[in-house]
Amino acid sequence: MGTCSTQAYGEAWYWDKRYADESGPFDWYQKYSSLAPLINLYIPRSHRQNPVLVVGCGNSAFSEGMVDDGYAEVVNIDISSVVIEAMQKKYSNRSQLIYKNMDVRDMSYFQTGSFEAVIDKGTLDSLLCGDNSRQNAVKMLEEVWRVLKEKGVYILVTYGAPTYRLHLLRDSCSWTIKLHVIDKLVVGESSEPEHPLWELTKPVPLDDDGSSLEAGLGKNPDVHYIYICTKVGSEDFAS
Repeated sequence: MGTCSTQAYGEAWYWDKRYADESGPFDWYQKYSSLAPLINLYIPRSHRQNPVLVVGCGNSAFSEGMVDDGYAEVVNIDISSVVIEAMQKKYSNRSQLIYKNMDVRDMSYFQTGSFEAVIDKGTLDSLLCGDNSRQNAVKMLEEVWRVLKEKGVYILVTYGAPTYRLHLLRDSCSWTIKLHVIDKLVVGESSEPEHPLWELTKPVPLDDDGSSLEAGLGKNPDVHYIYICTKVGSEDFAS
């Protein structure tokens, strides 16, 4: 299911080389316009003044879309210094867009509880492709959990079905998890499909191992999975 095409996805040198060779913005999996209804649902208007973190931002136009939609401050990190320098230059006139060169496994630059939300399109997937993948993924998730405010949300967009992702998420930190799905965009398709498999803003039923998904969507649905992981403190978790 969505296997890795390169082991180097977790490495800075791979992305530096790729971004040095690549011009023009590229969005992994989904564009802002297609995910906006869900982003708006989980980071509501009343919270738009609070900073949001986008991890593994690359040269995506997603954060620009968020700022255009009224989010006041979007902080972006990426392991590639090449792409961060390019994005700092590109958005030098937009103070709401902040770009930092950083490894998502060590975000000690940020204080605990700094962000309302963390958005991840493909970064956890990239780490799961490299060596020590599980260890790296857990480090990343622990850091994401730490930098979130209490009740903050980690919005994970991934090709990983629940059988592959739920254990990892649940074993790493204390979250409450909801699952949404969105049809994969066909290359060249400018807008969402007319008859999506499942309404984007309606969570898919989720049981312990994710097997209920098949009942709702059928076998091997052609979708991206969006896990909405809400940070719960240890005291909430115990009750």
